[in-house]
Amino acid sequence: MCLILVGGCGSLGPAAAPQSPAFYALDNARRAAPAADVVRHTLPTGAPTLVVSAPRAAAGFDSQHIIYVRQAHQLEYFARSEWIDTPARMLSPLIVTAIEESGAFGAVVLASGSASGDLRLDTEVLQLQHEFGLRPSRVRFVLRASLVEGTSRRVIASRDFSAVVTAPSDDPYGGVVAANQAVRTVLEELAAYCTKTTADWAPGRSEDHFRPAASRSKAAAPTP
Repeated sequence: MCLILVGGCGSLGPAAAPQSPAFYALDNARRAAPAADVVRHTLPTGAPTLVVSAPRAAAGFDSQHIIYVRQAHQLEYFARSEWIDTPARMLSPLIVTAIEESGAFGAVVLASGSASGDLRLDTEVLQLQHEFGLRPSRVRFVLRASLVEGTSRRVIASRDFSAVVTAPSDDPYGGVVAANQAVRTVLEELAAYCTKTTADWAPGRSEDHFRPAASRSKAAAPTP
């Protein structure tokens, strides 16, 4: 009888509190020194202004879930680990910081109702996932970017950027560390790309100028 009473009292005690989720962030992309592959230019008079649109995200990557993959085509997420915000929203200030450091633009601003500029940068997160198909695990980040002329709204350049980084550990924190490194790598490449494209751009320049030489020759060839 005593044992039954003790057991009954124990069952009336407070239940164990559920474990709180851990929250992680994509950190600022600013580095102690500029990236080696970003060519700095002396700003000419009237250097263009770049408006950075709010990044979008592909289906499945538009939430705060930290995505991982154990087999192709199946997305899963950690139950007790999340981003503090969606990756797309966390990327906005990081993109601005990375491109500001290129020195190619008179100003780099986030899009708002009143913001206007010579060029606009549109981006979309295609993938940000921790992959466990191989050991050690790795994180893959893929970002699509398009530069659009402000007045004509013509796309003058578009490219997909990607980085795959080995995770230091096969757990959510290891994936977060690798994700931050992948984001830094991609944003450095994006800044270099925007710098080079801007150096070749002039308002109203023909779209043919931005095509590969082979494409221009083919387009110019007379129809038989």
